[in-house]
Amino acid sequence: MATGLQSHWHNFIDGAWCDAADGRTIAVTDPATGETIAHVPRGGKADIDRAVAAARRAFNDRLMVSMTPAKRGELMFEIARVLGTMADEVAVAEMRDNGKTLAAGYKEVELTQRYLTYYGGLADKLEGRQIPLGDGIIDYTVHMPYGVSAQIVPWNGPLPVGARSIACALITGNTVVLKSPEDSPLSLFILARAMEKAGVPKGAVNIVCGYGLEAGAPLVAHPDIDHIVFTGSVETGKSVLRAAAERVIPAVMELGGKSAAVVYADADLDRTAKNVARGIFHHAGQICSAASRLLVHHSVHDALVSRIKAEAETRTVGPGVEGATMGPVISEKQLSRIEALCAAGVSEGATLVTGGKRLERDGFFLPPTIFAGVSPAMRIANEEFFGPVLVVIPFATPEEAVAIANGTDYGLAAGVFTRDLHLAHWTADRLVAGQVYVNDWWVGGVETPFGGAKRSGYGREKGQEALLGYVQTKNIGIRL
Repeated sequence: MATGLQSHWHNFIDGAWCDAADGRTIAVTDPATGETIAHVPRGGKADIDRAVAAARRAFNDRLMVSMTPAKRGELMFEIARVLGTMADEVAVAEMRDNGKTLAAGYKEVELTQRYLTYYGGLADKLEGRQIPLGDGIIDYTVHMPYGVSAQIVPWNGPLPVGARSIACALITGNTVVLKSPEDSPLSLFILARAMEKAGVPKGAVNIVCGYGLEAGAPLVAHPDIDHIVFTGSVETGKSVLRAAAERVIPAVMELGGKSAAVVYADADLDRTAKNVARGIFHHAGQICSAASRLLVHHSVHDALVSRIKAEAETRTVGPGVEGATMGPVISEKQLSRIEALCAAGVSEGATLVTGGKRLERDGFFLPPTIFAGVSPAMRIANEEFFGPVLVVIPFATPEEAVAIANGTDYGLAAGVFTRDLHLAHWTADRLVAGQVYVNDWWVGGVETPFGGAKRSGYGREKGQEALLGYVQTKNIGIRL
């Protein structure tokens, strides 16, 4: 398979491909080699203004609202079909600008298609209700789109996250301006090509690449934006929320995580080790719901750590093009940050079981890393690495496990591993998290709602619940 990509890419605004208004570009780096592989537009305020104007015109012209729900659904199916014909290009793009393995790149295409067809199937099933108010009155509700949806998606999963947000917006009648991540923008431009070929109305979806301060900030603060969807860090999320609050518009926020896997003494340790290793080392740990904290009963602590270490050592670390099973982290900046946190863990007295330092080769590689002997007060037990680093914390009682699990600012995901059904339910009920997995990390899929508690954000993506974040209820009462 050819692994080349085009060298120059364009923003997609008002149904046309264009450079940034001032002609500036961003160099896209392959994190597996450190080399520049492409240039994309460095969008700024002028580009955002143009994109928002196009989306506003498309919404005011009711291009999506006037389309029947069934037709909107058919459009999502057609985008999914066209994207499938581009699977080779998408997989290579995900490998080259995102650091995924080639197999993971193809999985991203499959997942994106599933999001598009899932929400396409729901397009004609979002219904209002009739409210009985007595003789002579008809009262009912309808779901109304907000208008122009500003969407900022993360660099770790731009294609599926972007597609699901766009799909939810379009099938509910909204239009979209999406800022693609500057670190890994290529797959979203390919998605835009698929939407163009599928017949998405001109201006209904606009994709602009740019830095956060230059493109993201003008987008969320734009006076013609009616709705915001953001996935990213807590600190950036606060800035987005300030912009939303200034204009009193709704926002769906999916922020960071420090998710805890609680393992009781009766758990199947071999199966648990495989699950936890997959939960933290997949995509080099660069997943917001990664199993980054392992809370394990002290009686099986050493046995489980030994098993996970063995699982970690089965991973081959290197470029996806070489067939490695774990790729790089996204950038030198991120790698340096992870290494600094690892050094802090050692200085605080945690035991480094394996990994912890970059590989001596081109690219931004950190091997699977495990810390044992971690206490809940340590920095590494509370700060999000966003890398392939597992911290292991022992506990003695279920009450202690729940207290430790709930003891951070985050509440995105959590897990429970036990053969005791009562204990699993008891623990899941008390964990403060948007989703709890029992005996398998990442149970669920496109159909299951995803979102956080506490500083991990609010609102839900995925599942039917996600659609409610893109509509507002209008009540209509008629006296006959």
